[in-house]
Amino acid sequence: MQNDPIARDYLFEWLLRRGDSALIMGHRMSEWCGHAPVLEEDIALANIALDLIGQARLWLSYAGAVEGRGRGEDDLAFLRDAWDFRNLLLAEQPNGDFGKTLMRHFLYDAHQVLLLEKLLSSRDERICEISEKTLKEVRYHAERSADLVVRLGDGTQESHQRMQAALESLWPYTSEFFETDETDRAMAEAGLAVLPETLKEDWSEMVGSVLDAATLIVPKTGFARTGGTTGRHSEHLGHLLADMQFLQRAYPGAAW
Repeated sequence: MQNDPIARDYLFEWLLRRGDSALIMGHRMSEWCGHAPVLEEDIALANIALDLIGQARLWLSYAGAVEGRGRGEDDLAFLRDAWDFRNLLLAEQPNGDFGKTLMRHFLYDAHQVLLLEKLLSSRDERICEISEKTLKEVRYHAERSADLVVRLGDGTQESHQRMQAALESLWPYTSEFFETDETDRAMAEAGLAVLPETLKEDWSEMVGSVLDAATLIVPKTGFARTGGTTGRHSEHLGHLLADMQFLQRAYPGAAW
């Protein structure tokens, strides 16, 4: 696929979607450092952020190699504008309270586990390697976030209300997990990835069982908020990038 310029563009676009979502989600989680409700969670969220940023490095490094323009992981992370990012809209949503952060992470984790498991059979050796390397982390993240969603959802009246509110706020963004476009079809036809829409049934079952245990009600399907994977973002991403990219923008080429 990499020998065909058009096919290589599809691979590059697809890799950006993986790397950008992990990067932006990781940055959001890092914002809790020093602000979490208890010390244990402060440390845990910081470690999860590091895992996500590590995953982003793997995907973006490969994306840079596929692009062939001399851009590495740092260039792609710090020197692109908002419209060039391909992350899921869910990832860029503000943290809100602790419950909303956990719910956002849980919904994302469930999807990532299913996706990475499928990618283990990719015909692209490097995609397989990255998926295998990151799947252990993601499975732990999914187990941990699911456990906390249940504990808070089926906890006190206040924790239940906050988790239900978080679910209703974030649910419209989950439709983007399963949107399938030309890039996805090209990757699937080449045997490099799976069609996003094929993950929906398993994801719904996985998420639904956890939400049932958490005594939370799945919102009725309404307006789907999508567009992030094609470069159409909410205003939140611009504010996030202004913070995340400040040092590199202010001091171009700076290195430790």
